[in-house]
Amino acid sequence: MLVIGLMSGTSADAVDAALVEWPGGTATRPFSLLAYRELPLARSEQERVHALAAGQVPAAEAMRELVALDRILAERFAEAAVAVAEAGGVALEDVDGIASHGQTIAHHPEVGGTLQIGSLALIAERTGCRVVGDFRPGDMAAGGQGAPLAPFFHRAAFSEAKESRLILNLGGIANVTWLPAGGDPDKVVAFDVGPANSLADGVVERMTGGEETMDRDGARALRGTVSPGFLQELLQEDEFLAQPPPKSTGRERYGRARSEEIMARWQRAEPGASEDDLIATVVAFTVESVARACRDWLPGWRGDGERILVGGGGAANPAIMAGLRAAVPGADVEAFDAWGVPADAAEAMAFSLLGRNTLLGLPNHIPHCTGAARLTVLGAIVGPG
Repeated sequence: MLVIGLMSGTSADAVDAALVEWPGGTATRPFSLLAYRELPLARSEQERVHALAAGQVPAAEAMRELVALDRILAERFAEAAVAVAEAGGVALEDVDGIASHGQTIAHHPEVGGTLQIGSLALIAERTGCRVVGDFRPGDMAAGGQGAPLAPFFHRAAFSEAKESRLILNLGGIANVTWLPAGGDPDKVVAFDVGPANSLADGVVERMTGGEETMDRDGARALRGTVSPGFLQELLQEDEFLAQPPPKSTGRERYGRARSEEIMARWQRAEPGASEDDLIATVVAFTVESVARACRDWLPGWRGDGERILVGGGGAANPAIMAGLRAAVPGADVEAFDAWGVPADAAEAMAFSLLGRNTLLGLPNHIPHCTGAARLTVLGAIVGPG
């Protein structure tokens, strides 16, 4: 089956599109990534998404902005789908379906709700394809947190009979999937850890007045020096880190407001330190959060001799990768790419698989990882029958 997966993460900087060929039955291997494309969102579109998600749109305008962005982002998702099909040399009429995660605007598992936008109907209209979406609400309806969903793909793509593996996705939010040797789904452990790139991106954006939106290539963090005292404060005050899984989080906790708060406190607590020192400390916060999560919540985790496969934008950040190798000495830390899944394409590929299963009527999540009460088929199908 040919399924296009579409993903826009918490950074809202681009739509990732992956065209994947999957087996037509219950098997997930072999699979083949036929094409991958990244369609950048305009800076103004990214800013509008962040402002809406942060509750910074005036109340009288918020609903209109929500509806407007739902349509604007759907147009971008459709453009990305068309582009990746063309890149793969596949006509859209030969694509079995498009699976869109959408753009998360709000994620509140504490009240059982989540919201992803990017109209499925409009994507179907623009492409002429069946479109699958609304994956997270389906998991929440079954009592889960709606996240993380990527572990279903991680197990399908990376599990091995004789080797345990830790799959670490570092997008805006960090999440882990522990795959014990053998691939037994009942033994998989997965949860959101905390921030990956979201806080550092937010701090860089604020300190540069919006001229930069990320610490490209980890340059600032590598120049800076970690403040041990400030790092310990961040770790000790963060209640989410101490919460046992299943758990999920998002920009509501680790978004613009938190970045601004951290920067203001830094300026008061470390008046003589450089801005690069703050970025180094925020990166260290991410790394230590991951290391603690492994020690605290992964049964059978040894550290030494384990294999850690890293995906998402953090896999391309030398500061984060070096920090992980130092925090988990003896572990083999590698990017997804070495194992046949390009790190940048992994999340779009994950939703391609989830969409394939929806179209086939097959379950597509790991309930105990999200807290769902039962195994179900996530996703709603819109468009041509």
